Amino acid sequence: MGIDGTLNRAGGETPAANEKMWFKHKTRNRRTARAQDVLDVKLRSSRLRAGRTRLASIALAVCFGTILGLYCLWQAGEWALDRLIYDNKSFAIQQIDVVTDGVISADQLRRWSGVKTGDNLLALDLAGVKRNLELVPMIESASVERILPGTLRIQITEREPAAQARVPRPRAGGGLDLMVFEIDSEGCVMFPLDPRQRSVPLAPGEDQLPVISGLNVCELQPGRRIESAQARAALQLIASFESSPMAGLVELKRIDVSEPEVLVVTTGQGSEITFGPENFDRQLPRWQAVHELGLKMNKVIATLDLAVPNNVPARWLEASALPPPTPKTAKPLRSRKKNV
Repeated sequence: MGIDGTLNRAGGETPAANEKMWFKHKTRNRRTARAQDVLDVKLRSSRLRAGRTRLASIALAVCFGTILGLYCLWQAGEWALDRLIYDNKSFAIQQIDVVTDGVISADQLRRWSGVKTGDNLLALDLAGVKRNLELVPMIESASVERILPGTLRIQITEREPAAQARVPRPRAGGGLDLMVFEIDSEGCVMFPLDPRQRSVPLAPGEDQLPVISGLNVCELQPGRRIESAQARAALQLIASFESSPMAGLVELKRIDVSEPEVLVVTTGQGSEITFGPENFDRQLPRWQAVHELGLKMNKVIATLDLAVPNNVPARWLEASALPPPTPKTAKPLRSRKKNV
């Protein structure tokens, strides 16, 4: 034991104890450093979350402010439009000019348009007014125009009836009534115009239109077009007849389309003429030649078959056996007129 042993006992520490204390100090430093790192990471994460939250709040505030500003601008614009234009009495409709090429009265056309004086001219839906008018079967086309500050101009092209169709309808108290439809040259079906809807009275004989019989009743829908090939051929025959010399000599009373491939025409003189469904520009001159031949012989045609291409089968009647023909009423010309 000597001096060293005495010193160790006196100082109370040995080399083993010193080494143990050094390891404890080193371990404590590592734990402290690790805890410090964890605290630094948490601090950085908190700062990042706070920054992101702040940016999101700013973005939401900007979006909300933009939407609010746009809404306020839109409301201000609406208010300005209502105040300066749509509620401005300076643009109230004071006059409705109606120009038509037919016989429908101006008051009736105004009622169909749905426009009244006092309505705002700039707020008016022109397309809607045009649609309202063209839904009426008697109107072929309409145009609507604003004339500032207070005039609305409506121009109408009416449908001109070329033929009639008559359909029997049961009467409430028994018996049958005839429902009359009118058909224009394009095949559009419409009801006859009520006399109260006309600007001028119906002239005598103006409603004496050829009657097309044998039609499918399901096709007679007002506002719709007839698609039957036989009916289309009958309308073409009427148009060709009106522009031929025969229009001043005889009168078409009835066209029967019930038989396939032929049209059977009954005239005002009682003749029965059979046509093929096409090439009327060839058949009508043949009819005229036979008619003139009958005049020379003092006879009238009883039956004539123009559908046969190579010859013309005909049967005659003595002219004296028939009543005198009624004078044919000239068809009035349509002229565009203005109603205010």
